[in-house]
Amino acid sequence: MPPDTPSRQPIHVRRIACTGYERSDGLFDIEGEMQDISPTCTDLLFKLVPPGGAIHHMRIVLTVDRDLLIHDVSASIEAGPTVGCADIAPAYAGLKGLQIRAGFRQKAKAIVGGVNGCTHLTELLGPLATTAMQTTMAVMRRERSGRKLGQPGQPGKPVPRPMLINSCHTYREDGETAKLLWPEGRATAPASQGG
Repeated sequence: MPPDTPSRQPIHVRRIACTGYERSDGLFDIEGEMQDISPTCTDLLFKLVPPGGAIHHMRIVLTVDRDLLIHDVSASIEAGPTVGCADIAPAYAGLKGLQIRAGFRQKAKAIVGGVNGCTHLTELLGPLATTAMQTTMAVMRRERSGRKLGQPGQPGKPVPRPMLINSCHTYREDGETAKLLWPEGRATAPASQGG
């Protein structure tokens, strides 16, 4: 840091960690953990949090298939600002049957938003959805790299529109990256996209 930088003191730390696991039954567990840590003593309305203690410490595990359909949900609140916080964790089982795709966050908020859920657990669903997509894409990349001659994905064969097309600036349809991903002459008709 430059010498004229003002000194700083940590006031609040939020940690979010998400991990995707491949299960032996062909499903995936997508686990997210969120912690709000108080570096100093924090006097909340209902409890005193010691220095380094957790104001919030919560976890969600989504069990999904490769189409990102949610088969099971487990939510837990190990620390919250009130004794009643943990009572809402079972409500997240209501996400079973949803598919992680365009519109997922809005559908999830309709089920566990506001008074029907916990603000922080519901916020954690965003990073979990991204982790679920990255996990299943990693498995698909692994499987593609192991293909044999004559299987889909070989030179000259049509390629369906990748989900990444038009998902951000880099993957815009008219950009160089998209042209590498979805080469001209190998594109099939665009698949119907959810948005």
